Amino acid sequence: MRNPALLLSFWSVYCCFAAGSLENLRPQGSLRDEHKPTGVPATAKPPVAFNLRTSKDPEHEGCHLSLGDNQLLEDCGFNMTAKTFFIIHGWTMSGMLEKWLHNLVSALQTRERDANVVVVDWLPLAHQLYIDAVNNIRMVGQGVAGMLDWLQEKEEFSLGNVHLIGYSLGAHVAGYAGNFVKGTVGRITGLDPAGPMFEGADLHKRLSPDDADFVDVLHTYTPSFGLSIGIRMPVGHIDIYPNGGDFQPGCGFNDVLGSIAYGTITEAAKCEHERAVHLFVDSLVNQDKPSFAFQCTDPNRFKKGICLSCRKNRCNNIGYNAKKMRKKRNSKMYLKTRAGMPFRVYHYQMKVHIFSYKNSGDIQPTFYITLYGSNADSPDLPLEVVEKIKLNATNTFLVYTEEDLGDLLKIRLAWERISHSWYNLWNEFRSYLSQPSNPSRELHIRRIRVKSGETQRKMTFCAQDPKKTGISPGQELWFHKCRDGWRMKNETSPFVELA
Repeated sequence: MRNPALLLSFWSVYCCFAAGSLENLRPQGSLRDEHKPTGVPATAKPPVAFNLRTSKDPEHEGCHLSLGDNQLLEDCGFNMTAKTFFIIHGWTMSGMLEKWLHNLVSALQTRERDANVVVVDWLPLAHQLYIDAVNNIRMVGQGVAGMLDWLQEKEEFSLGNVHLIGYSLGAHVAGYAGNFVKGTVGRITGLDPAGPMFEGADLHKRLSPDDADFVDVLHTYTPSFGLSIGIRMPVGHIDIYPNGGDFQPGCGFNDVLGSIAYGTITEAAKCEHERAVHLFVDSLVNQDKPSFAFQCTDPNRFKKGICLSCRKNRCNNIGYNAKKMRKKRNSKMYLKTRAGMPFRVYHYQMKVHIFSYKNSGDIQPTFYITLYGSNADSPDLPLEVVEKIKLNATNTFLVYTEEDLGDLLKIRLAWERISHSWYNLWNEFRSYLSQPSNPSRELHIRRIRVKSGETQRKMTFCAQDPKKTGISPGQELWFHKCRDGWRMKNETSPFVELA
């Protein structure tokens, strides 16, 4: 642990935040109020530097821009007609620029070769107690806005070509910059904007859709209980919650108490929080494997597979490739991802009508499904039950694969005899208690309807033997493709334009 004092200060902030006592610690007054930096001498000049990166080498110092120095701007090779990216880091415990920033710089330079990539270095103000760093972000935002206003004096520079990318506390810096600048910034991307002291704050004191022509946000560390480093509430035009904005695959944060006991909670939390940056980098370097998110009112509905529609702009690319949607504001979108790059997965909605002819009790089976495609086959995939399985009704599930299976050809459905999870064991025990005497543990499934989120293609799979549709614990059923569509007109995929 690099700096126990700073970590302790963060936990003290979090504890107050969790108890709802940070209201009086939020920056007071309007955005236009005068503000002096906290944690630095009052006589010091605002310690905000603008570094134009001219090389992919992270050790290269780049070129430091100075407000009002036109000759330096020319000597640095600033391209007035090209896109301009400002990367803004967040609160820091180390006092140094993190590795993720260099990766993001390199990815932007590779994707947009003629663009200006500027790193906003406000480390002297960020390497403070968290509360002090929060109180400094308004001044940093003013500094970024001042640089943009000066650049706007140049004839060929356009504010519409400016893209501010802020990570954690830096996302709110970008919001202040967008609010202060004379005109409208083209785009702001918030990478898991900081939550403590900003959750529920007035929109003028945090990142909001009003701060740019297009504001897109990735939320990767916003668990519904306990510590939330990222902000939970939507703060952009579109707010994307990968894996529900909760625990991210590959971050190993399942055992929270164990992480605290072994002193690894900071590493686990950093992985979750920083995943937003890596998802954005992935969107830059893996153009041929774009990830898509789907609009949904809440994560539970998405987990049910209900929200895989692309009608009326209900789906979008994530990261750099996100498209501005008309009249969207605080639109929540969800997707699943892999544990590493490329993060793209393939989403499927499964509609299964489950019949019970003899049983009047409450059966909660543990189903696994295997998809067989023209390119590859999936592993056994659990049908996650969000609430409970309804009998003599259509149940909807979400499954996803890490590989592109190609055209789906057949499906195997298996009923696990003995559950390996405590949750499913409890459900089965409850089912047993609710059974009448001599219960039948047989269910019937005649067909499975499938929809691909990525292609929007609909398919129907029928039982291989129409006379044998029954399934009991320890048994399996096979289904083959019997129809394109669901007896409905097929939707066309919008991803031809998005990709």
